[in-house]
Amino acid sequence: MMLQIQNTVVSLDLAEEYFCCDLDQCKGECCIEGDAGAPVTEAEAEEISRVLPEIQADMLPRALEEVQTNGVCYRDVEGDLVTTILDGRNCAFSCYAPGGICLCAIEKAYREGRISFRKPASCALYPLRLTEYPSFTAVNYHRWKICRTAVENGRKKGIRLYQFLEGPLTERFGREWYDELRQACELWLAEHPNR
Repeated sequence: MMLQIQNTVVSLDLAEEYFCCDLDQCKGECCIEGDAGAPVTEAEAEEISRVLPEIQADMLPRALEEVQTNGVCYRDVEGDLVTTILDGRNCAFSCYAPGGICLCAIEKAYREGRISFRKPASCALYPLRLTEYPSFTAVNYHRWKICRTAVENGRKKGIRLYQFLEGPLTERFGREWYDELRQACELWLAEHPNR
């Protein structure tokens, strides 16, 4: 069963699953593991190119060289536009904080007020994946073993997936959409208290 919120079809996982990132445990592994970069739109690729001068000091030297040589993104085997990666896995826009925690150089600059672009929507919305269809957008939860600690942390704190991603979901779909989602999730959970 799915929830229909305006022109989206949303997985019930957003209501039922607990989730809250725990960087101290996972070290930001979602920016390191995988076989392709993060999905981006053409507009996001242009924005990353635009802010590159502001973020390049935070990037790994090899990553900056890769981006300067091959661009901020490429087409993966499925033809999707994705961020450039290093060594077949590490996002070129990764940077590292003390303790080996992987962060996003784009988001770091955003949080420091140096740029107005937070990061690609696919990153901000993770672990959700959006699939665009002609008449609607599907919003699904992408389960990945590296996020096991986020699930445990969310359960411990009582934070559901839709609550954890309130900011990015509101940014992507709007406040009215998010309020409808929240109400639908709360109603679903009230009607199914053992979830």
